[in-house]
Amino acid sequence: MTFAQILGHERQKEVLRRALKQDRLAHAYLFSGPEGVGKRLMALALARAVFCLEGTGCGSCVACRKVDHMNHPDLHLVEPDGASIKIDQVRHLQKDLSLRPSEAKRKVCVIDEIDKIGIAAGNALLKTLEEPSGEALFILLTPRPEAVLQTIRSRCQPLAFARLARELMFETLKRQLELDETKAHILTALSDGSFKKALGRDRELFLEKRIELLKSLTALSPRSIIPLFDFAETLSGKESDRATQQEILEIFQAFYRDLLLFRHGRSEEELINIDLMEKIRRVAGRESIPSLLTKIEALENARRQIARNANSQLVMETLLLRLAS
Repeated sequence: MTFAQILGHERQKEVLRRALKQDRLAHAYLFSGPEGVGKRLMALALARAVFCLEGTGCGSCVACRKVDHMNHPDLHLVEPDGASIKIDQVRHLQKDLSLRPSEAKRKVCVIDEIDKIGIAAGNALLKTLEEPSGEALFILLTPRPEAVLQTIRSRCQPLAFARLARELMFETLKRQLELDETKAHILTALSDGSFKKALGRDRELFLEKRIELLKSLTALSPRSIIPLFDFAETLSGKESDRATQQEILEIFQAFYRDLLLFRHGRSEEELINIDLMEKIRRVAGRESIPSLLTKIEALENARRQIARNANSQLVMETLLLRLAS
């Protein structure tokens, strides 16, 4: 994918195009921003432009096609091995970078989720960043720049990426996925500017499974504890990793936000679950504004606990007891 084919991020494209044209690329960049907004696509587009035989990232020459297929010998991609980027991965990269480029004028190294690099691995990488080879370009990617080691951040030129505009997401999803306006609206709102969410596994969760999840949620009662605990077990089961649990909690938050807005008399266009208006009217009728605020706060607290690797079943049980009250 070329710069021109990437949706949005016009300022970032211009920064990189100008640096390429003036032959003033930094030796290391830190691309930061929400997951799934195009940081990795932009990194590969930059690699393509560096390797391109035409010098433009044309997308059609042999070098560009090799980048597209991730088999260019001078392109190195490092991702977490399990929960972190390990020192053996950095040492292997350093060995590769010690050799001259095979086909291009320089090597390009893309390190995804640099915030997950271990201390030892980070210190090893730091030595390479402090004494960069003129033949190596580093592009580090992260959704959490504050979690990246300060010593690494200070050696990189930062380039921040924002969430994609909702109007752009809506029109693109509607066209590419051939969705009706209601589904495009819901998918746009819940994916929150991330094409990775909208086009990946979350699509089914947001459009189909969401309805069943909210049906189960709104059927809970504090007088029927067994169904509540069963639902908590389902939400925290083996097939539900922590990323999925966070997405489910986002769905619940969006629903309670809709209830709150409805209670305040806001228009349907401002809501997310516009295909569930009957349910919103019914549930909102038995909730007060203070109770909705309390439940939204409980959801936010549950999300923080899941992010901190707390026992997910206990988190879900406690949350559902509060939401059912």
